[in-house]
Amino acid sequence: MDNEPDRSAPEAEVEEPTDDRPADHQDDDASSRLQELVAYLRDNRTELREEWARRISEAELLDVMSDEEIFSEATAVYDNYVDALETGSIDALQTYARELSERIIPRGVETHEVLGIVLLLRDVLARSLFARYQEDRELLNRILDAYEPAANRIAVTVGVSFVEERERVIQDQQESLRELSTPVLQLRERLLILPIIGVLDSARARQLTEQLLGAIQDNRARVVVIDITGVATIDRTVANHLVQTVEASRLMGASTILTGLSSEIAQTLVDLDVDLGTMRTVGDLQGGLEEAERLAGYRDTEDDAPGDPER
Repeated sequence: MDNEPDRSAPEAEVEEPTDDRPADHQDDDASSRLQELVAYLRDNRTELREEWARRISEAELLDVMSDEEIFSEATAVYDNYVDALETGSIDALQTYARELSERIIPRGVETHEVLGIVLLLRDVLARSLFARYQEDRELLNRILDAYEPAANRIAVTVGVSFVEERERVIQDQQESLRELSTPVLQLRERLLILPIIGVLDSARARQLTEQLLGAIQDNRARVVVIDITGVATIDRTVANHLVQTVEASRLMGASTILTGLSSEIAQTLVDLDVDLGTMRTVGDLQGGLEEAERLAGYRDTEDDAPGDPER
């Protein structure tokens, strides 16, 4: 029939919905959603902050701090968090996170606790956004698209700042312990002793050298006794470092005596073919001190020789 439609004509294609808005328009929309989010977080600051503090207590995080301290820090973190969302700058938050870390690390707060409270805040805010925009899924998705990248960046910033500060504190503590465990002592004028106890690795050997050379200079020392009675074992690198320490001391005008070599360490040094030609060694500490006193002029060589019993 003439009025029958032509079925041979191609059917019109159904186009999939796409976001063909210009990029600058999309950026404006993201910025607008982010500002809307910031306004919402500020308007609901009290409730959200209280909910976050409650969740922290329930999770038993920051248990070394009182409830008042937790709420005070939660307030500061929350405000810095919202400011970072609004400005896109993490500088202020980074500074605050570092200062917070300085306050709470000495009290025993662990890394997992800091990461835990940041993730809890992210969860509290996300749940609140779901409740706020649940009737408008499209708007909710746009809000989350604007929020999630910023929130992830903030969480990383706080976590990294805490870890960096914790590493700095640990390094300072290790340095203090090393200095306490390896003191350079003045026995007499211009006579020093360095007793070494525990594991002697390359890092500690370098630190000992710096300490010793500084003490030689400060005390104008002429003789140094290095006692390694309390050292169980050393490797080639450390042994060579001791040799270099002795040479550096000699260049600064001080003779060095090494005492307390165990049979195991002596055999190790022989097996490793370490050059000990420039190193003066004495079996035990007492003998080393006597030798040091002779070198320093406090004891005559003849003092130890047999003589008149009436002397």
